[in-house]
Amino acid sequence: MPDVTRLAFFGGVYSNSLALEAALTHAKRSSADGLYALGDFGGFGPHPDRVFPILLDAGVESIQGNYEESLSSGAEDCHCGYTDPRDNHFAQISYDYTARKTSSEWKRWMRTLPKTRRLEVAGRKVLLVHGSPRKINEFLWESTSPVSFLEKMLADSDADVLVCTHTGLPWTRLLPSGRRVVNAGVLGRPANDGRTNVWYARLTFGRDVSVEFVPVEYDHEELARRMREERLPGEFIETVSTGWWTTCLEILPAKERERGRY
Repeated sequence: MPDVTRLAFFGGVYSNSLALEAALTHAKRSSADGLYALGDFGGFGPHPDRVFPILLDAGVESIQGNYEESLSSGAEDCHCGYTDPRDNHFAQISYDYTARKTSSEWKRWMRTLPKTRRLEVAGRKVLLVHGSPRKINEFLWESTSPVSFLEKMLADSDADVLVCTHTGLPWTRLLPSGRRVVNAGVLGRPANDGRTNVWYARLTFGRDVSVEFVPVEYDHEELARRMREERLPGEFIETVSTGWWTTCLEILPAKERERGRY
């Protein structure tokens, strides 16, 4: 068999230390050769400071998301990119909680993280970003990202493989040029599919590049309990408990929203 390299990519953790631990355990058992986190370590969930030691102890290579950019610079909001007032209302609650509960030590650490990371794997140029190569909080949706747009974006970025997150929904597309886009999804909350598990992306590089979205089961009931203790919004807890998004819905394109309950 030809030599292969297996890499694991984790989208927004959103303070979900339980899911992060479960994903890392699975990735290591699956013989991952490298572990990468694509930012947004806080937000949505409880106890954000519990996430960072887990990342460091596991040797995860990390980049900034919009949360790290905002928290490390003392911004007043998450710069999540929402435009709807209801979306922004819940985003502000999440950001304010995370800002209060994240120590100054970890905010300083966030400032040291790069906004992008480039890898050379099996002769392919791999670019890691949070939102897109153009903007840290750009949403790359499956239904609204035409092939021509993605081809130009990867060509302009000099990338054969682009790995991103930010939307919360995993997807991948092989382009006519042979380039590939992968949205790794997120570990922080379910993918609006009525399932309580979360997802990460595993890429195998050999003669070709294969992509697998790996479901991660974790103790979501314990997460919900911690969220209640921290008096986080009931809407957030409902999402963790049911697998359906109750917030950040207005930003969803029509096709993505149709898949959900609300």
